[in-house]
Amino acid sequence: MRVIVTGGAGFVGANLTEALLRAGHAVVVVDNFFTGRRENLVGLDALGELTVVDHDVIAPFPDLGAAHRLYHLACPASPPAYQKDPIFTTKTAVLGTLHALEYASSHGTRLLLASTSEIYGDPEVHPQREDYRGAVNTTGPRACYDEGKRVGESLAADFVRARGADVRIARIFNTYGPRMDPKDGRVVSNFLVQALRGEALTVYGDGSQTRSFCYVDDLVRGLMGLMETAKDPGPTNLGNPTEFTIRELVDAVGRVLGTAPRIETRPLPTDDPTRRRPDIGRAKAAFGFEPATPLEEGLRHTAAYFRALVGEGNAPVGR
Repeated sequence: MRVIVTGGAGFVGANLTEALLRAGHAVVVVDNFFTGRRENLVGLDALGELTVVDHDVIAPFPDLGAAHRLYHLACPASPPAYQKDPIFTTKTAVLGTLHALEYASSHGTRLLLASTSEIYGDPEVHPQREDYRGAVNTTGPRACYDEGKRVGESLAADFVRARGADVRIARIFNTYGPRMDPKDGRVVSNFLVQALRGEALTVYGDGSQTRSFCYVDDLVRGLMGLMETAKDPGPTNLGNPTEFTIRELVDAVGRVLGTAPRIETRPLPTDDPTRRRPDIGRAKAAFGFEPATPLEEGLRHTAAYFRALVGEGNAPVGR
């Protein structure tokens, strides 16, 4: 198939692009390189037909030609990135999704919208099921991303109802792995880079807050599986249902690197969720999704990637 991936130079997007190329598809990456990294695409053209289009999805799509599938991932996804320019983030989440949906509906292309667990806010139910409507602070510093993604889902649902668009919605939970930006700002990249540099690990709050960490290869399989479901199952959680406290992640990083990390504590950021774990029953029923990579195995692969970055000053090619 011919597949478009917006945000295809980002962390998840580049790993998805690699998997699509290895599966024999022709891939068109659309990225403005605001958070995407050209280094993430180095060497991928050797795997198959890869086209890279430098474009900001806030503007209507250029003439990309027909495509069978469109994975719409374009949007800053880590708190430091999306809070850097919150108005730009909202415009990307809303206008970018609108333009992707307009392209898909006019070309008869199936679209997968990369939404997020952040639409649940600081959840009042646990674990989070897709029928939970969330607890989001609409005026908080994270609202540009949280509400932007919620509007994106609303637009997608309206395109399905009003125009018969063929859409899948993936609610992505915490993901980590190779091709993460070392300055990404999320906890796994922070901890690994700090530990590799011999620095103290920054723990916000008392470290009792939880996250569920999904290795990127598992997520990519989930995205591709959801895209190819014959019938839309509705918004679908994709993530790892195994829950860890941040303190447990510190210990896991220490075991993987063979060190005893020092810790530096800081106040918990505003609106930072205290618990986050997906119920993945819908994904299991629809296409047999189940993460297979244990945390420490995934951390070893990710540490090897960051070790090359920290040690050599550039990213390794491939994995």
